[in-house]
Amino acid sequence: MPSSLIVADTEERAALRDAVATLVGRYGHSYFMAKAKAHEEPTELWKELGAAGFLGVHLSEAYGGGGGTMSDLAVVVEEASSQGVPLLMMVISPAICGSIIDAHGSHELKERWLPGIADGSLKMAFAITEPDAGSNSHEITTTAHPDGDGWRIRGQKYWTSGIDEADAVLVVTRRPEPGPGGRHPLSLFVVPTDAEGLTWQTIPAALQQPEHQFTVFLDDVRVGPEALIGDEGNGLRQVFAGLNPERITAACISNGIARYALDKATGYACDRQVWGVPIGSHQGVAHPLAEAYIGTQLSRLMTYRAAELFDAGADAAEASNIAKFAAADSSLRTLDQAIQSHGGNGLSLEYGLANLWFVARMLKTAPVSREMVLNFVAQRSLGLPASY
Repeated sequence: MPSSLIVADTEERAALRDAVATLVGRYGHSYFMAKAKAHEEPTELWKELGAAGFLGVHLSEAYGGGGGTMSDLAVVVEEASSQGVPLLMMVISPAICGSIIDAHGSHELKERWLPGIADGSLKMAFAITEPDAGSNSHEITTTAHPDGDGWRIRGQKYWTSGIDEADAVLVVTRRPEPGPGGRHPLSLFVVPTDAEGLTWQTIPAALQQPEHQFTVFLDDVRVGPEALIGDEGNGLRQVFAGLNPERITAACISNGIARYALDKATGYACDRQVWGVPIGSHQGVAHPLAEAYIGTQLSRLMTYRAAELFDAGADAAEASNIAKFAAADSSLRTLDQAIQSHGGNGLSLEYGLANLWFVARMLKTAPVSREMVLNFVAQRSLGLPASY
């Protein structure tokens, strides 16, 4: 599916789009799936993406980034996914962790981590979800206990992606004692993955992707003052610096999967003939694909609008949540229709569609569930009474 339709790229952004598609296209979906099945990092591709400046395109030039925008990173993530290579680590390491450190980290933290995140030589995981906290970050129990000039972190995280391939993990913690309002102020720390007391255990999952999921245990993990991001107790504000980039780039993965699926489906519908005509000439095949295309383009519009608002320093929360919601739903419908358009072949791994279903399905639930997006819109956009 042509990427330039609907979304108006500048000349520079169009060149970026083409360059990413060309680079990732040399690897393609078969490479992605081979790495996923072997539980191997896509090391060669990741290094090339970093060397080309794509992973850190949005990060500060002073720390090895490209000095670009979230809209630029959105292009990178979408184009990679449109080649059948939806890399979740792009959302986690550069989009979430890189953005938070760039916005709130000390000079020392930026010097230590941003150049490596940008050039692909370092990766960072993100640990916020807990077994009993779910979407309510105020209920996390992982605690940072003061210890001299540093802290000792104790707790457990859940569904932490890719920590086994990361050099560090950005951990969201709380204070041991509640503040005046009864809530425990949050703090963020960068913890090296070789830190004593940090361990993890694989969560068996249906997802077929290189990044695996883990339960993470922090057993009295000692960190010094250099590990703290921003001000102690001000972590909620810092977390939000990564949540909109997370939603925007997650939407880009969904939109890229949809474009990939549509490209496969339309190609097949033009080539496959039954009773002497291409199956795409029948409205029963053509109309559902046309509707999927419309949904994909609408989702892309909302996603780039969210990125533009973020880049302008405006409140991008509503647009980012809506974009993630729309893209996840549209992507899954599109992928399902692409599989259906292939008939029985849609379930054959040879055609490269069915093995993306759980990745597309996961994005309806994470990084924020569709129910929580609806809660946000009901309360923040419509002014309805809070449900919780």
